[in-house]
Amino acid sequence: SLSTRHCPWKMNQLPQKSAVASPVSESTNSRVEALDNLSMDSFWLEVENIKQSTEAEQEECSLADVKTQEEGEAEAEWLQDAGLSELLGDPDKDKDNLVLLSTLTRTQAAAVQRRLDTYSRSRRRRNKPPVRDVRDVFGALSSQDTAAEKEESSPDPLWHNLRTSNTQRKTQDYSCTVRNPGKEEVFNMDVAYSEQAAVLLKGSFLSESRKLKDGNALTRFKIPKGRLGVTRIGDLSAQDMKKIPTLALIELTALCDILGFELKRNKAAKLKTTEKRLFGVPLNTLLENDQKLLPNTKVPLLLQALLSCLEKRGLETEGILRVSGSQTRIKSLEQKLEKDFYSGLFCWDEVHQNDVSGLLKRFIRELPAPLLTAEYLPAFAAVQNIPDLKQRLQALNLLILILPESNRNTLKALLEFLSKVVAREKNNKMNLWNVSTVMAPNLFMHKGLPNKIPEGKEKQLAEGAADVVRMMIHYQDLLWTVSSFLVAQVRKLNESNSKRYQFCDKRIKNLLRKIHADKDKVEKNQGEPSKIVKVHASLLLKDSLEVHLNNATRVADVLRQFQKNLCQNGWNIVNTVNLLKCNNSMECTSLLLYEVGGNIGEHCLDPDTYLLDLYHINPHAEWIIKQNPSYPRMF
Repeated sequence: SLSTRHCPWKMNQLPQKSAVASPVSESTNSRVEALDNLSMDSFWLEVENIKQSTEAEQEECSLADVKTQEEGEAEAEWLQDAGLSELLGDPDKDKDNLVLLSTLTRTQAAAVQRRLDTYSRSRRRRNKPPVRDVRDVFGALSSQDTAAEKEESSPDPLWHNLRTSNTQRKTQDYSCTVRNPGKEEVFNMDVAYSEQAAVLLKGSFLSESRKLKDGNALTRFKIPKGRLGVTRIGDLSAQDMKKIPTLALIELTALCDILGFELKRNKAAKLKTTEKRLFGVPLNTLLENDQKLLPNTKVPLLLQALLSCLEKRGLETEGILRVSGSQTRIKSLEQKLEKDFYSGLFCWDEVHQNDVSGLLKRFIRELPAPLLTAEYLPAFAAVQNIPDLKQRLQALNLLILILPESNRNTLKALLEFLSKVVAREKNNKMNLWNVSTVMAPNLFMHKGLPNKIPEGKEKQLAEGAADVVRMMIHYQDLLWTVSSFLVAQVRKLNESNSKRYQFCDKRIKNLLRKIHADKDKVEKNQGEPSKIVKVHASLLLKDSLEVHLNNATRVADVLRQFQKNLCQNGWNIVNTVNLLKCNNSMECTSLLLYEVGGNIGEHCLDPDTYLLDLYHINPHAEWIIKQNPSYPRMF
């Protein structure tokens, strides 16, 4: 097979397999092994195609080389990205940022403390006074404690236990049980992932064989719906979603700490400007230009056009994505698109589908920064080293939440298309593993990150990258979910910010001593088994709807009641064209109920949300019925 050591683009350096990683099952027959080898040949063939398509451009580099950071620099950047720059003494940051500390679980607080300790020690070694003594934030220590002693006697007993357990894990074998392929398991999103890992620390982990290339044999996970329903990415307002990446970064770091993996991040590099308008243009610039033509565009118009063309005429093409188009034609098409795309003069009808798939992969590779971002590409790659499938998915879920909105939306559009390719496997001969091995080099190789691969690690790193892509394709619905524990933390942030606490060191210390367990428990008010509330639909009706809530009332019930009253009582409809009609009746699925205000910005509610429980969680919110934006309007 081909080696990336001879390729001008290098696979982003991935950490070596952790010593705690479990061995995978080798009990596979020769036919499966032959299929595996054939599939990995597709990976190396794609690498060679990338090499040939870029030989004339290998001197170009969109990103600067990644530089080694000084001691403490990574921790300082982490604290800034986690919204805790106030702990570094940043005078430009509002002290209200420290309200974030009041929402942290014990494992999350331990992760923050560990990085504060490291940062403070690095400052002392450089003979610089620490900007804030860690003891003022996380608890008092004896003045005789040295930095080394603090490492051995943390003020937080949980962190001491976790550190001790992780040290022991490096010398012990994992007790792993291979999962039963195709079995359905519960994926708990109510409790912080790091807290779940802490509970499992001394137990056994379920390991799924990496030899399972058939998507139908993969473990199925079900998110149990609690009383407050499930929240998807897109259900929260932009204001609340801005809080999610910092919370997800802290949680991901806490999870990696407990699992014994170092979360490595690259420094963001300055992007070089380009005269092009489509290929090699930063995502944000593309979207800014596209939004001038079509407001609210969330995925680049060029990518939408490429995917639309492939969906119409390429899904049934045998070997689509794997079979390379003509490099000469692809380069010519790129030049024509640069010239004619925005004028609407480019004609897709006569373009060969393999050339379109080549343009799609070229668009992804030519982005000045990787689609998975330069900062977090190493973290995405390192996910393969986590032995437990469920914890790999937990880490991926958090990484996707950390991604910038433009990257996350673009990645989702790509993964949805790849799922459609896999669904036509019988005709196009591209199963889940085939698609994953072909797309992995395009997502994990970037000419701006020319790192070397350790000798003899090529196959392991290639399979690991393909496995991460496989998980993102197969489990994308799960991965694009906002965990209940993160939504609960957003609510607490909003509540605390609304009270405008004036934090001081004493206040922070008291908060951290009383850090709560992070399970989103819904407390039922026994003295108030029912409640009458008003539901508004100002864009549809002049009147509001009075709803009697009890423990069994769900969002879907309110929407059905709203539909029934519209039909039977002849309410004064303000704008009937906003409502879909089917057989002279209103479709309940065309309407959505939103929770607005109180401790949330705006939250599109799951139809299975129990409203009395939600009322107890957020009694000051308004409830508003709106049309589902994904449904066409009837004008």
